[in-house]
Amino acid sequence: MIAGWSLFFNDLTEQLPLVVDGIKETCKLALIVSITGFLWGIIIFFLSLSHRPVVKAITRLYMDFFIGTPLILILFVIYYGLPQSGIHLSSFTVAVTGFTLNVGAYNAAYMTTAYNALNKYETEAAVVQGLNKRQVFLWIILPQVLLSSIPALTNQVINNLKDSTIVFLIQYTEFFARRLIQYTEFFAREFRRWLQPVLNSSMLTFLPP
Repeated sequence: MIAGWSLFFNDLTEQLPLVVDGIKETCKLALIVSITGFLWGIIIFFLSLSHRPVVKAITRLYMDFFIGTPLILILFVIYYGLPQSGIHLSSFTVAVTGFTLNVGAYNAAYMTTAYNALNKYETEAAVVQGLNKRQVFLWIILPQVLLSSIPALTNQVINNLKDSTIVFLIQYTEFFARRLIQYTEFFAREFRRWLQPVLNSSMLTFLPP
């Protein structure tokens, strides 16, 4: 037992550069898609407040579609489907695009829920004071919505970090993929090696926001 754990930590030490590189790629992807997904979510949320029925219907359909569609399916369609139309994107671009579309829908839904709980008299009073729609959104609605959505938005960032492991399926070599490539042939008889990526990924998700 002790010898097994000794081998585990020796292996971790030997492969530390690989682990660090993988963690950097994972954190980079999670950070970028959290930012782009957040900004895209604000745009979708703003459009959902439109008084035009067509715009509201499209944004509602968008959120329902991307929330209800598995992220891996979205990535597969972009990565394997677009080349059929002559559009070729890198694995990283596909990952960022797919995550942004998906995360933006979730963030817009969180903001919509928070908006529905707001006191509408405040927005009406702002309009009476002469503020236009954009000013009401930026100064009255958005700050309150973001404040109320902090728990959900923070949880989404953590989900982005965990979900980033699936991008190895589109040939993007983040942390889990690097370990997967190296140890696939040893899985059956050296399970302890797989404990490293599990432990490291778990540590990332428990980092304070």
